[in-house]
Amino acid sequence: MEELLATWGEWTWWIVAVGLAALELVIPGVFLIWLAGAAAIVGALGLVVSLPWQVEVGLFGLLSVISAYAGYRLSHRGDDETDSPLLNQRAETYVGRTFVVAEAIENGRGKVHVGDTLWQAAGANFAVGTSVKVVSVAGTVLSVEAA
Repeated sequence: MEELLATWGEWTWWIVAVGLAALELVIPGVFLIWLAGAAAIVGALGLVVSLPWQVEVGLFGLLSVISAYAGYRLSHRGDDETDSPLLNQRAETYVGRTFVVAEAIENGRGKVHVGDTLWQAAGANFAVGTSVKVVSVAGTVLSVEAA
């Protein structure tokens, strides 16, 4: 590293920054760009203040960690907020809705019409044609009670 810095001087960090940014274009992953930013900051600082190479490498390491963490936080901001929180939990969307028993619920098991499909249902005994309300879901079984 010392020889590289001696040969290219403070422009070494700019070369590293451009190289990392180019690699980000070739190998997209939104990670190397933050390291490129850290190298650019060290390069800019090196043009203003003369620092030993050990300090520059340490500063690059520190700035890399900080910028990578900041990039992670920036890109994952608001991940928990969605307008469709149950998008991949279809059965959960049925809780509170009313359906008609298709196959009598006897001994705690039967089936209900949900749209054009049949879903397994668990609950008290109900005859075919009875309206039931879904109170909870366990896997693919809808727990129902009288509507």
